[in-house]
Amino acid sequence: MDDSFLPVRKNKPVPHAFVLDAIASLSPYTRPMFGCLAVYVKDKIVLILRDKPTSASDNGVWLATTREHHNSLRGEFPNMRSIQVLGKPVTGWQVLPADAPDFEAAALRACELVLVGDPRIGKVPGVRRASRSKSKKTAEPLKKSKASKGSAKSRAKK
Repeated sequence: MDDSFLPVRKNKPVPHAFVLDAIASLSPYTRPMFGCLAVYVKDKIVLILRDKPTSASDNGVWLATTREHHNSLRGEFPNMRSIQVLGKPVTGWQVLPADAPDFEAAALRACELVLVGDPRIGKVPGVRRASRSKSKKTAEPLKKSKASKGSAKSRAKK
């Protein structure tokens, strides 16, 4: 069979690849997320790398953090702000914008914090919840088994 007519899927270039180089000693791994590239170290998601033509204001390095750490991180990253594309005024995800004059320096500083295990950056992802249709399917046999137990008890009484 001639494969010359089959479409070839080209891998997208890694956005802001210097970030992965900076934390390479931690053996990070990546997964696609939100059309971006999520960066994990051990069991924590630490960063997301984004460079998309849509909503370009959110391009850059996203920090996985929580609201309680925003003020202390803003002291180190004055251009950091909440992700706008998520539609909420304040989110746990904060972005070091790619169009900021200090972007590369800020991104490398974030990498330094990840390298030393700064608790302000990184989250252990929650367990994904099953969809309602799946949870209903698994719940039905449980209901039947309870009913069958009840009927067995009522048969024993007779």
